[in-house]
This record gives sequence, C-alpha cells and structure tokens, in this order.
Amino acid sequence: MAQINPTVGDLDGNAGKIFDYIKEAERHKAKLVVFPELAVTGYPPLDLLREKSFVKDNVKVVKKIVKMNKSIVGVVGFVDHRKDKLFNAATVFEGDRIVGIAHKALLPTYDVFDEDRYFVPAKEDEIQPLSVNIGGRQVQLGVEICEDLWDKKYEVKVTDILVKRGAQVIINISASPFYVGKRFEREKLLKEKAQKLHVPIFYVNLVGGQDELVFDGQSMGVDAEGNFIAFGKQFQEDFIVVDIDRTTWTAPKVTVPTYCKEEEKFNALVLGIRDYYRKMGFEKAVVGMSGGIDSSLTTCIAVEALGKENVIGVSMPSKYSSEHSKTDAEKLANNLGICFVKFSINEIIESYKRTLDEPLKVIRKHFGVHESDDDPVADENIQPRTRANCLMDISNRLKNLKILVLNTGNKTELALGYCTLYGDMAGGIGALGDVNKLDVYKLARYVNIKAGREIIPENVFRKKPSPELKEGQFNPFDFDVVSPLVDEIIEHHRSRKELVRMGYPKAVVDDVYNRIRKSEYKRWQAVPCIKITKQAFGIGWRMPIVNKYKG
Repeated sequence: MAQINPTVGDLDGNAGKIFDYIKEAERHKAKLVVFPELAVTGYPPLDLLREKSFVKDNVKVVKKIVKMNKSIVGVVGFVDHRKDKLFNAATVFEGDRIVGIAHKALLPTYDVFDEDRYFVPAKEDEIQPLSVNIGGRQVQLGVEICEDLWDKKYEVKVTDILVKRGAQVIINISASPFYVGKRFEREKLLKEKAQKLHVPIFYVNLVGGQDELVFDGQSMGVDAEGNFIAFGKQFQEDFIVVDIDRTTWTAPKVTVPTYCKEEEKFNALVLGIRDYYRKMGFEKAVVGMSGGIDSSLTTCIAVEALGKENVIGVSMPSKYSSEHSKTDAEKLANNLGICFVKFSINEIIESYKRTLDEPLKVIRKHFGVHESDDDPVADENIQPRTRANCLMDISNRLKNLKILVLNTGNKTELALGYCTLYGDMAGGIGALGDVNKLDVYKLARYVNIKAGREIIPENVFRKKPSPELKEGQFNPFDFDVVSPLVDEIIEHHRSRKELVRMGYPKAVVDDVYNRIRKSEYKRWQAVPCIKITKQAFGIGWRMPIVNKYKG
C-alpha cells in the first residue's frame, strides 16, 4: 500500500514518486502494489481536466510507468479518456502489460466534490473484477475508486457487485479529504463491508495538502473477517506491507492507533500549511503577532510546519495596544526562537488621516453630509489595514526570502464578519479559518502540553479577547455560546427555530444569523483556509452573496 503525497499537475514528479515506490515494493518482494486515486495527476485536478494536453500527458505517463515495470502487479489512479469522455480511472498492470482499466462508478457532488462536472461514471455492466497473476496464482481483483465504497445513498452498490461477480479481494484507491474524526467512519465502513461480503478490503488513501484540502492518509486493510491487518500513518507518506493468506484471506491483526482530537487537528493544520508553502514554492511565513490567542497559535503552527528559521513574527502596536499585547508577542517569539520585529503604526495612521482630510471634505460638501455623520469604525479599520500593508510589503520586498503572509483569523469571527476586509483578512493562506474560537484555545493548550513547557504565555489564555482598535474595546461575544452556535449554523445548517428549540436565546440566534448572512461578501474575498471540519468556508461553501432568505 503506497500512501504517497503527489502534487496536482506535477506529472513527472508524481511519476518519479510512483517509480520509487514500485522499486520499494520489489525490494520487499511484494507481489502487488497499490497507489491512491488520481496518483498520476494529483487530486483534485479541477479545471486542469479541461486542458486536452494535460489529459493526454497523464495517459502517456501511465504508459511509461507500465513500460518500465518488471514483474510486479500494480494499481495506479489516473484520468482515462475515450471519445472525448473522461473517466476517473485505475489502471491495473502486470509486469509491463496493462491487464485492464477500472472506471469510477459513483461520482460525488457534495461538499468539496464536483466530479460529474468532469467525469462520466462507469455503467453497471462495466463493473467487473480483473484477473491478475499474483505469485503464480490467478486472483480476481475488485478494483474500485473512493466513493464506490461509500454507497449508502446510491442505488448502485459497487463493492457488492464486484464480489457477486467473483472478486476475491477489494482494492479501493482513494483521495479522501480529511475532517476531524473521519477515521472512525472509514473503520466502521470497511469492517462492516468485509464482514458482510467475506472479502478482504484494502483502502489506499492519498496524503498531503492541496489548496484548502488535507488528505490524511491512514490507509487501512481489513481481512475477510473484518479484522484490521494494516494501518498507515496519519499525515505522512507511508509504505505498508501486508502478507495475507490467499486461502483464508486472513492475516495477523494490527493494533489500531490511539486517538487524540487536538493532536489530529494540529497535525492536519501543520501538514496543510507545510504543503501549501512547499508546493507553491514559498519558504518563509510572516505572521502579524498581536499577543492574542489566534496569532499565537498560528505562529506555533507555522514553526511546526516550516521550522523556526523560516518564520518571521511582526508586532505592530498602535496607541490602543496594551502593554501585555506587546510583551506577550515578544515572549512567544523568544520561546519559539523566531525572527521578531516590532514597530509602531501610529505615524502611518496619522499620515492616512492627513492625506485623506481634504478629499473627504470635498466629497462631504458635494453630497451635503457632515463630518459628524462619519462612521467611527473607519478609524478602527485603518489600523488592521495598515498592518496588512506592512506585512504584504515585507513579503513583496524581500523577494529572495520567498515569504508568504500567513493569515491568523479563526472560523467563528470569519463567520460573524468580525474582521476587516483587506486588513486582518489579508494573506496567502489561513491557518485557523476552519477552527472555531473555543478550539483555538484547546489547540493552544495542546501546543504547551506537547512541548512540556510554556510556549504560549499563560497570560494569552487568561486575558479577555480584544482587537484593541479603540480605548477599552473587547470582543462583543460570549464565545462559549456564540462559537458552538456558529458551528450549528455553518456545519449543520440549523434554522433559527431549531436553534431556539435547542436552547439558544432567540436574540442571540437572530444576531448571529444576521451577521453570518451579511458577511458573505467578505468571505468571497477571504484567503483560502485549511479545511479540517465537515463544512468549511471556501471550496465546499457555495452560499450566494445576495441572499434575502431569513432562515
């Protein structure tokens, strides 16, 4: 089971990785090696599939892989095309000969998936096992692709059909995006299918970050009795060798890994950030460090993902910044051992005001409005926008350092619109955009527990959250109430009436609901964020900006 981390569009690089793992399989004297879904192209290729040359080149790569093979049997995911129709496919080869090609039958269209935009599904009569010679014996392989196993809501039951038509072993090649706790859904599904159909199932999953998505690996194998006989590492490339008895289709059991939710979330974010920077060609992250919990956790994730030598912390206090904000940020930077700079933005803000004073007078006079009618929030918003400009300038100017701004905003505040467009929403990628405010605190605690010492200063946990954009300002939300309420709306699509029945105060429900609706235009302009829940903003969230539905 070759659990690899391909890169979308890097056909030669992905092929090289596949070659290396085939050789590794041969060194282990394995008879069959299996790679994930669309291992050749990377997943998801999205509208790259509209480019005919890309599809043709991916086919050439598959043929090259097979031609260079010696004796092993292999299964590799790629894009097949026939008469202008594209198929999410798996090629099955034996030595340097293609035995057959399996097409994906069930094409998901929910959440982040949009496969029927590109692919044609396999017809039911095309769902057939493929006969291969493994160690001198013919074996009927039932090869299926990702969603083909997750058939609960589909009429066509691919796994059942393959077994009914003679499959002795089920091979499921997958590119299954991560969300918290998904491992247990997979475990349950594999165990139930194997016990029901009395066949071993090998589920080989992609690993790595791709844009907003994280693929966690954790490839699994169960024998014909439903016992776990293989378990791949999480968030790492892995090569899992399994010896299975071809008479009983059983194998020695393996110990299922222990589980820690905070560890899983943290490692998912680290992999997502690391691969985003690595695959995009960036090397260093610059983070605006306010001394608050969000920027503190983000900085720790950056250090874990990129190394302390590749993280730049920037503190930019204004006249409203508290002393503890300055000292907490600096203390964290020292604890992490990163490059740290600090400068005041007061003079820049004053220059904005001086520069705009006369133009604003002209506009007010033209439209007959008075300065007393101005929105005071404008003075607050200049501050995060100034900070964003400074971070972007550092990123732009020091071109040889290959710096990208890492955004620090969390999911709760992004949902509520409690963020400034072109200000604290700026950046190349967001670390916490799918982490609610309460989980930010839990993950920050995990950082210190994992380190066995105080990395994030204790004062960061104790102080009341505040953007510090005016005198005596604090966040206007009770996050113990609002944070889970936001998750109920975003992740479970609860209506106002449902939420009130669940015990949330009606006034709070109405306020939160309205804020979420009114902030959609901001989120369409937000940075991409690493997805770790079932429902994140971004690629899987398709809410209209203009939306008058009251809920």
